[in-house]
Amino acid sequence: MTSNKKIMILSGDGVGPEVVHETKKILDWFAKHQSLNFDIQEDLVGGSAYEKHGIPLTDKTLSDAIEADAILFGSVGGPKYDDVDFEKRPESGLLKLRKEMDLFANLRPATVFPALANSSTLKPEIVSGLDVLILRELTGGIYFAEPRGIEELPDGEKKGFDTNLYTTSEIERIGRVAFDLAELRNKKVTSVEKSNVMMSGVLWKEVITNLHKNEGSKIELSHMYADNCAMQLVRNPKQFDVIVTDNLFGDILSDCAAMLTGSLGMLPSASLGNKNKETGKRHALYEPVHGSAPDIAGQGIVNPMAQILSLSMLFKYSFELDKESELINKAVSKTLEQGYRTKDIFSKDGKLVGTSEITKNVIRNLDELVR
Repeated sequence: MTSNKKIMILSGDGVGPEVVHETKKILDWFAKHQSLNFDIQEDLVGGSAYEKHGIPLTDKTLSDAIEADAILFGSVGGPKYDDVDFEKRPESGLLKLRKEMDLFANLRPATVFPALANSSTLKPEIVSGLDVLILRELTGGIYFAEPRGIEELPDGEKKGFDTNLYTTSEIERIGRVAFDLAELRNKKVTSVEKSNVMMSGVLWKEVITNLHKNEGSKIELSHMYADNCAMQLVRNPKQFDVIVTDNLFGDILSDCAAMLTGSLGMLPSASLGNKNKETGKRHALYEPVHGSAPDIAGQGIVNPMAQILSLSMLFKYSFELDKESELINKAVSKTLEQGYRTKDIFSKDGKLVGTSEITKNVIRNLDELVR
């Protein structure tokens, strides 16, 4: 199988270049052993772009990213950029990519691999077999809405303010994605907001309820306040199938769900736009949830699994390579079953290895799975 699909690689900052480097080894394996080839283009984003260009995302990089069939993204940010102007901080580059490409649907699976059931801080019987998908609205809400800012008051105090704003159409389109995903899973959606204290939450609940009535009648729908959802995730996480929520709550709840799996280092994500009706192309960006982790960057100890699993999601959602996606998942699972662990998921019965070593074992298991 050959392909001239284009993957744009943006490694970013901190541990980003390390985990992307390991994931490129997986891409090389598919090229060599499965004749699965892609046109690869690489560029700078975040702090690395700021240091070279003075901004976290150049117009050329943005243009190239828009033209790509999929983006494999590392991570951005770090404390060294805390004093940089807000609009020039590394995270602004990622936010601009999301906004300009309209990547409104963020898929964050929280899946517990059998071998990691003991790695969670929760009891194994609580998390064993867990498979929850958190769907976060990504281009609206409090991270983007205006007005926002910091103002000085007449008495010398300052006030900081943000706006949490959603329109009917923004809520409807993320709701449709939730129902579509649930149709392929266990046909159950939990819509999460704070309609008891927030007017944006009142509208969210109203729109999701009407959408379900008109378009999602085959799906079981329930509503839950965000604070209760956070509690329920650690109390009884297997009650959930698909959780759909706004930008802010999705950010918080997906990190909460991450620890159910044992480590942020195991969580991939996909950020998707709508399919173009004429070309069938969908803008998409794939990244690990763990962030840049500058405190361990360059030490060769970071867990590359989340980045590798993000490539699996890229295969599945951008290129419909379900078989190849599942092959990666099986190789990761088998590596964990064999006891190989990076520091973040290490247990006393495991074999402590570094970043490159655990990738080497994933590739060895890919070899064995296709024999």
